[in-house]
Amino acid sequence: MEKLCYTKIHQTVSDEFERMMKNMDNILINGIDGNFYNNIRNTILKAKINIYKNINYEMVTSSWDVGRQIVEEELKGKERADYGRQLIKLLSQKLTEEFGKGYSETNLRNMKIFYTMFQNYQTLSDELSWSHYIELSKIKDETMRKFYYNECINSKWSVRELDRQKSSLLFERLTLSKEKDEVLAISNKGHEITKPDDLVKDPTVLEFLGLKENKRYLEKDLENALIEHLQEFLLELGKVFSFVARQQRINLGGDNFYIDLVFYNRLAKCFVLIDLKTGRLTHQDVGQMQMYVNYYKRTQMLEGENEPIGILLCSEKNDVVVEFTLPEGNKNIFTSKYQLYLPTVEELKQTIEEEKKQIETNTILDKKED
Repeated sequence: MEKLCYTKIHQTVSDEFERMMKNMDNILINGIDGNFYNNIRNTILKAKINIYKNINYEMVTSSWDVGRQIVEEELKGKERADYGRQLIKLLSQKLTEEFGKGYSETNLRNMKIFYTMFQNYQTLSDELSWSHYIELSKIKDETMRKFYYNECINSKWSVRELDRQKSSLLFERLTLSKEKDEVLAISNKGHEITKPDDLVKDPTVLEFLGLKENKRYLEKDLENALIEHLQEFLLELGKVFSFVARQQRINLGGDNFYIDLVFYNRLAKCFVLIDLKTGRLTHQDVGQMQMYVNYYKRTQMLEGENEPIGILLCSEKNDVVVEFTLPEGNKNIFTSKYQLYLPTVEELKQTIEEEKKQIETNTILDKKED
């Protein structure tokens, strides 16, 4: 069975149409009005996309049904321990002989696993390709699988993006410090942006930069690498981030200051300012970010927008310094430790535990001062 990736096909057709549009507005094409011709072309291209989409969905549903029939047939012969292995082997040989490649033993096992993971036919989405479902079927934990399923649809991830988010332990990073009901909500709805700290991941994983953990590099090197890999960085940041500027100059009383990176989030309706720190975070860094956020709040916010937030992306952070530098009740400035390699679950757990201990220590110190 030939594997069709709807996401890639959709992007190819969309790129073709966008390129065509740039060259055809307000001109005549063989004596025909350019806008009129564009509309006709758009209709045809949309039809092509729908055809690919329908073919893809047919592949998904047929794979599901083949998997269902294999499972049911195996159950009939459950008194024979080797029945399942022999069934798939013989079935593969016969189907390959009649229909050609696509029905290897591995593919048939994938269909069987796919059915066992998604037994409710009504949950199958035509937004996802067969390749998406193969990747999702590898996730044993149902709560985690539902999260990635919803995020694939909501964020329109390609298979490659899904694989990267799984490898970077996105679900664990969002949920390890959450209560059970919060984890279930994230699983059922995906990652929702309802408050400023929903925009912040800690740690932030930048393995795609290719920078060595033990090699010395400057903040400008980190910034250049992020710009060169902007698409991957936007994926790591999350939903509907738009890049606005790098080294954004602001002038305060004749003094120039430069914000490393500026983004805008359409869901949160706010600017997101990012400053990069390759060394240990200081109170001066925090104070400077407070100034940047104040500037954007007073001069750049439009009616209907929310207050900007600032993220200090650093290699080392000290939450106590941040807490005592910022005013009480701060909801606009956050820190995130970046790492240049894919984390493990144990490393994430250790990070969460360290932060919990630090919070407990701060609470005890505050009570002593009172």
